[in-house]
Order: sequence, then structure tokens, then C-alpha cells
Amino acid sequence: MDKKERAKERREKRRQEISLLRTIPYSDHQRWWTSETIAVVTGANRGIGFEIAHQLALHGLTVILTSRETAVGEEAAKVLQEGGLNVVFHQLDIVDHPSIEAFAEWIKENYGGIDILVNNAGVNSDSGSDISMESAEKVISTNYFGTKNIIKAMIPLMRPSDSGARIVNVSSRLGRLNGKRNKIGNLELRKQLEDDESVTEELIDQTMHSFLEQVKDGSWTEGGWPQVFTDYSLSKLAVNTYTRVMARIFSERPEGEKIYINCYCPGWVKTAMTGWAGNVSPEEGADTAVWLSLLPDQFVSGKFFAERREVTF
Repeated sequence: MDKKERAKERREKRRQEISLLRTIPYSDHQRWWTSETIAVVTGANRGIGFEIAHQLALHGLTVILTSRETAVGEEAAKVLQEGGLNVVFHQLDIVDHPSIEAFAEWIKENYGGIDILVNNAGVNSDSGSDISMESAEKVISTNYFGTKNIIKAMIPLMRPSDSGARIVNVSSRLGRLNGKRNKIGNLELRKQLEDDESVTEELIDQTMHSFLEQVKDGSWTEGGWPQVFTDYSLSKLAVNTYTRVMARIFSERPEGEKIYINCYCPGWVKTAMTGWAGNVSPEEGADTAVWLSLLPDQFVSGKFFAERREVTF
């Protein structure tokens, strides 16, 4: 058996393990949530987001399903409602500040706050090896800045509890700083982004703006950026790094007001976003997000996961 076959065998074995884990119900002492626990899932009208909303609702939570487009979001919520699940729809465009403000105000008025935020909304790259400015701006502004926008808007609405509020960011292994295929060539920048104690939101923003400037003037190929799905990979690298920054900030909050934030890679999922070419089902892709959302007791924060296992950044 060659190396690829062994890796495939290991992946299949892990899938079977996770499939079994999903069938094991949480015991009463593990269930920190109730039907009044509020979970928001962005970009949940289809694919991974829809399945995350579905699974969370199956566990008995109240789920706010959001979508940029109202009609498709209402239809997605209706499907889950017809299955007897407590799912409510509200429009949300994570790159539109008035939309975010309206959503936050609606949450405050109707629920008083939320307990779980799953940031799934995002876009794929339209570019191949020749990145266009239009694609790069769209990908970075949505996947990174949009995710950051909604996190900042929801932080004041995260309800205090002994279990802590949770934020889960849907990301990608392509955004790892030291991935085999996608390392950043600028060693000084990589060192700065790796440093958990000193990395800042400003550095992440600056890195994204520098990349976009180089795309604009055509010099990005010499910038030492990841060479595989470059704009998408960088947007997810930014999400992963921002997750670590916020975990450090959140760690300073007092007991009872903790917010735990993590990110994960769902794998290459069979959805419209991948052109249905993935090798992971939406149910499998959603699993780790739901697991991270519902972990009982002492919670991890600032980590990156895949298939319920921690992965290095």
C-alpha cells in the first residue's frame, strides 16, 4: 500500500469514527444549553451553513439562520421549521454595515443577546493563477473583514454564563501559516504572524492591504504570498490569525463573561461553493462546528481544528 492509499484509509477510518460520535447523545450533565440558548449561523441558506443550523437545531437550540438574500434564507428556514425545529430567519450581509446594525438591533430587541456565533458566510475565489483585483477585494473583504465585522457587532450581545459564549469561525487548512503548500515566503512577516503574544489586528489588516496593493500594481507574484488559491488562502490565514488575537483578548474577561473563539476546517465539502466536487458531505463538514459550539465544561480557545482534532496553525 502506497502513501496516498494509507492516507485515504486513515481519512476513511476517521470519518467512520466521527459518524459514530455523532450518534452518541450528550448526557444530561454535558448539556449546558436549553431551548432558550440562541445560536446565530451566518450564510446558512445552503451548504455547510445550512447543515450547521440544522444540527444545532436538532440539539434543541434556538437557531437564527441568516442569509444575504432574503428569499433563499426564508426558504431554508422554512424547510427546517417544517421539520419541527426552532429556526428563525433574518437577513444579514456581513459586508454591509447597515445590514449588520439592523441585525444586531433586531437580536437585542427580540432575544436580548446570543450565546453562539458560527461565522460560515464567505466566498470562494473567482481567480485562477492570475488574480484579478475584483476577485481579491471580494474574497478578502468578505472572508476576513466581513467575519471581523460581525464578530465585533456580536461581542456586546454575547450573554454572560458559566459555560461561556462561543464563536466558531469556518476556515480552511489553506490558511495555515506553515502549510506544506502555502507557506508565506516573507520570513519576517511569518514570524510576526506566528507570535501569539504580539500579533495584532492591525498587523493582519496591514498584511491584507499590502497584498491588495500588490494585486493592484501586478507585483503580488513576487510578494512571497501563498501560491495555491492565493487570495482565498490569505483571507483564511487572516481569519485564523484573528481568531488567535481575539482569544488572547477574551482570555482577560472575568469568569462568567468568558467568550471562547476557535476556527476549523470543514474539509473539501460537496457544495455549490466547490462546484459539488468535494469529497466530504455537508453533514461531515458541519460536524466540528457543532462540536465546538456545544463542548461542555472547560473550553479551549484560540485553536484550529479539523475532524474534531486540533491542528497546528
